[in-house]
Amino acid sequence: MTSFNLCLWRRCLPVVILFLSGCSSVSYYSQLATGQLRLLEAREPVTKVIDDPSRDPKLREQLAQAQRARTFASEHLHLPDNQSYRLYVDIGRPYVVWNVFATGEFSLDPVTHCFPIAGCVAYRGYYDQGSARGEAALQKLAGMDVYVSGVEAYSTLGWFNDPILSSMMNWGSERLMTLIFHELAHQRFYVKDDSEFNESYANFVEQEGTRQWRTARGLPPQTFSESQRRDQFTQLVLDARERLKQLYAQPLSAEVMRERKAAEFERLRRDYRQMRDTQWAGDKRYDAWVNAPMNNARLLPFGLYDQWVPAFAALFKQVNGDWVAFYQAVETLGGLPKDERKAALERLIKEA
Repeated sequence: MTSFNLCLWRRCLPVVILFLSGCSSVSYYSQLATGQLRLLEAREPVTKVIDDPSRDPKLREQLAQAQRARTFASEHLHLPDNQSYRLYVDIGRPYVVWNVFATGEFSLDPVTHCFPIAGCVAYRGYYDQGSARGEAALQKLAGMDVYVSGVEAYSTLGWFNDPILSSMMNWGSERLMTLIFHELAHQRFYVKDDSEFNESYANFVEQEGTRQWRTARGLPPQTFSESQRRDQFTQLVLDARERLKQLYAQPLSAEVMRERKAAEFERLRRDYRQMRDTQWAGDKRYDAWVNAPMNNARLLPFGLYDQWVPAFAALFKQVNGDWVAFYQAVETLGGLPKDERKAALERLIKEA
């Protein structure tokens, strides 16, 4: 995710702000710097909110639970012990940033944007929704497929002490806690220019950390639930994306390509409805996303967070569940050239 966020929007790709330079306009970087600065200035200690009887009781309880998970993350998962997620900001809006994704009309390759610290990512982020829509309009005029996605949280990879944001509070207490595990994993280790590696690694830490967190609290394992439906839906979209990839490789005229592209999106909608009605007892949680206008850019984030999760699970098993040894092994993988890293991850999956 989470409205329709899947694990995609709710765990959004890291954005590093004040150290950006290079490939875009001064105005773009200015809004990034201004937006980040406002967040930094608005932070207050979570303990101050919890201890203030005039604040919303539900908020205070959620934050209290989040602090217990934050302590668990450092003491048991060996994640960074700093002030991140021990601070709170009420941003007064549903999303902290809006990301603009773009592809060619007949391509699934994203328009990438590269930054010195975060590396290359498949979107541009804006703190103002109007600015994001303006950028999207310009991309559309250039003939691109475009998608604007609201993001509830992001990580600065340890450059700043990231706060809990009010935009994160609608997820429920457990989702908030598991996000903390995910984002702290980014702070622990991050590889420039390899989003699939970074997000799959952090996703595994989130999943295993959540399992251990539930065990420590005496809660039963999670059963078939939202996460499994999310995984099924993600696979449905990935299958559609693979069909589109094969379609775009064919030597067809633009007119025929557009017709077949539209047919593939209709097939995705049809397959979703069948799954919804036969396997999910009519659960309509993804109807709004499926029924909205479709294009290539809407499909970009899918699978980004899950591709190498089985490899990291196998690696964790290899080190007998030792978190410190696991992070050391992850750092070794991250130090390999990208092709070698991918081959090593593929071997881990096959061996598992």
